[in-house]
Amino acid sequence: MLFKEIVGQEEIKKRLIQTVKDNRVSHAQLFLGKNGIGKLALAIAYAQYINCKAKSESDACGVCPSCLKYEKLAHPDLHFIYPVAATKEVKTAKSEKFIDKWRALLLEQNQYISINEWYAKIEIENKQGIINKDDCNSIIKTLGYKSYEAEYKVMIIWMAEKLFHAAAPKLLKILEEPPEKTLFILIAENQEQIINTIISRTQIIKIPNINDESLTKALVDQKECKLADAEIAVNLAGGSFKNAVKNIQYSEEEKINFNYFVKWMRLCYENKMPEIVNFVADISKIGRERQKTFLSYALRAARNSILINFNNPELVKLEAEELKFINKFSPFINSSNIESFVNELNSAVYAIERNANPSILFLDLSLKSARLLKVKP
Repeated sequence: MLFKEIVGQEEIKKRLIQTVKDNRVSHAQLFLGKNGIGKLALAIAYAQYINCKAKSESDACGVCPSCLKYEKLAHPDLHFIYPVAATKEVKTAKSEKFIDKWRALLLEQNQYISINEWYAKIEIENKQGIINKDDCNSIIKTLGYKSYEAEYKVMIIWMAEKLFHAAAPKLLKILEEPPEKTLFILIAENQEQIINTIISRTQIIKIPNINDESLTKALVDQKECKLADAEIAVNLAGGSFKNAVKNIQYSEEEKINFNYFVKWMRLCYENKMPEIVNFVADISKIGRERQKTFLSYALRAARNSILINFNNPELVKLEAEELKFINKFSPFINSSNIESFVNELNSAVYAIERNANPSILFLDLSLKSARLLKVKP
């Protein structure tokens, strides 16, 4: 991955390149930011630049033996760790057993991937992937060897918040006192879910949202869409390239979430218990990651509703069908119930992450929502 292939992030690229020029590459770095802004792509490009045999002032050469191996994600001194879980084919989950699928997904998506896409690739949508003790032991063992051919051995830990808390302490010593010429790059979206002893041993690099100009140019150049369509997609993307691409395609998942939410809220308001039970049965089957995505959609709907109630419709970025629904729905989300409604949705997301029974959780959430929708301002 070359820096020039990454959408936007020009200031971050310059900072990373300068650390190499100044010979001040911190041995453990945490790339922190939202999904879809290029954290993983930046990590790979940074590692490739460090180990390039003919680097320029602004990028790796792309043609030396090291770069050619990096382009295939197959350099012997480039290592990846990522959340996994056991499957029918893989009984003992370790990152190395999924490396072929990992490389395939990254090459398909040009290093811009989401946790949902990864779970779908390895077919564990109904499970929670973690970075377990076996992978932590593998990190220690792998980095104990000498590098094969590169100046730096690089260990990229993707979604570091998925480090199993009982396993994470295994990494403390090697993070604090790594072997010479070793680079750790941890990639995360949620700092609060990483234990403090890990955070304290890393240099935090906060990756900002991508600016609208860079996103628009990337959509026009890479996805061959019209400028007007690109501008609309970017307006709704929140600085994320993944979101911008998804907005162009208006993915089936978003349509499903919208339809689920409309149906759910109508059933809750009308307090139709048999239909609510059927809805809960359906939503319980879609897998935990998709359940979290659905609840995230519900949180956005609540936010948009309250913005309309507070006379800030210009901040509501929705397609026509969704906007029509939110305008009708917004009177039922008001200053008297918004805090409780949001808290219940956030609590549900938290519970799903900790493997709560989805049938019980969504039935309880539906009953609480039915009550909250009747609260007057």
